[in-house]
Amino acid sequence: IFEHMIRQLEQRQEEILEANLRDVDAFVHDDEALKDRLYINASKIDEMIRSLQQVNACPTPVGRVLYSHVHENGLRIENRTAPFGTILIIYESRPDVTVEAVSTALKSGNRIMLKGGKEARLTNLVLVSCWHKALEASGYQTDMIEFLDMSRSDFQEVLNTPETDIDLIIPRGGERLIAYVKSVARCPVLVSGRGNNFLYVAASADLKKAKEVILNAKLAKISACNALDKVLIDKDVPPHFKEELTHMLESKDIAVLKEPTAAIWKAEFLARKIVIDDMDDIDTAIKCINRYSGGHSATIMTEDPNEASYFMTYVDAAAVYHNASTRFTDGGQFGLGAEIAISTDKLHHRGPLGLQHLVTNKWYIYGDGQTR
Repeated sequence: IFEHMIRQLEQRQEEILEANLRDVDAFVHDDEALKDRLYINASKIDEMIRSLQQVNACPTPVGRVLYSHVHENGLRIENRTAPFGTILIIYESRPDVTVEAVSTALKSGNRIMLKGGKEARLTNLVLVSCWHKALEASGYQTDMIEFLDMSRSDFQEVLNTPETDIDLIIPRGGERLIAYVKSVARCPVLVSGRGNNFLYVAASADLKKAKEVILNAKLAKISACNALDKVLIDKDVPPHFKEELTHMLESKDIAVLKEPTAAIWKAEFLARKIVIDDMDDIDTAIKCINRYSGGHSATIMTEDPNEASYFMTYVDAAAVYHNASTRFTDGGQFGLGAEIAISTDKLHHRGPLGLQHLVTNKWYIYGDGQTR
């Protein structure tokens, strides 16, 4: 399937880019982050192809033995991974999700339903057509992938009274969408929630290294959920660091917010702004992060490994870093091949959700007439 899909992307590249250009031209919102995630070019199609190659090279996660036990009466008991069945993913803007989500679902033995945002409709229709051609060429039924090309009200009806059994829902969107899906879902919901990522500069930090990491985490991709929004600086860090950092960020057209309200502390920006504030100590920083962050990613800059270990243990986030940019919280960067979402839930998985995690489990018991 994946080799056929790669050929589809290569052969229909111009068709995909033309559809995407029409989507971008029709985009009327002021949300620059949403528009940035919508746009694709030849380089992004190359990234889709590399993602497919990585997923194709991964072993199947289905049928892996998680636990085994032999009963005293001879029963052989095994717990193995098994597909969920049908997965529904709800997402907006990013057409590359249409490639990554499907690849991870298929490789893990699942059927997938896609509800993409209307802003990427034309691009998604071409990409789904590519997938259907790849399925047909591989001898599979095209209903393994279903694109829900419908209005919001019709989709709400699907959620309320689904004609197809749905085994897992992954909503990738705002808190209102997630709350609504949770209120009507009849199956598990795995939340791909907000970012709002933090970085703490400890007194023992290498300040040159800290500046480089902060600039990368903030500037590499403003619209990414793993971008940096809050910088906390220990009170014992020399004052010139904060001044120099502020100047560097402002010179890059980043608005530095210096007196944040509670709402600002909690907000995921996905925009050219950042909070910089002072902290009394590491415990104050940890308390601030655990109170306001989205539970996505957090970094400590320090040259003290014990301090790093303390921070990474007590910060409540899916990914915790020592001296590195939060931009690495990504399935491909973590060696998963691709991701369908980055979960901020704690069940059944947390962090980048690759094909290895799109499985549930099932018990297999082998006997020879045993009774209890």
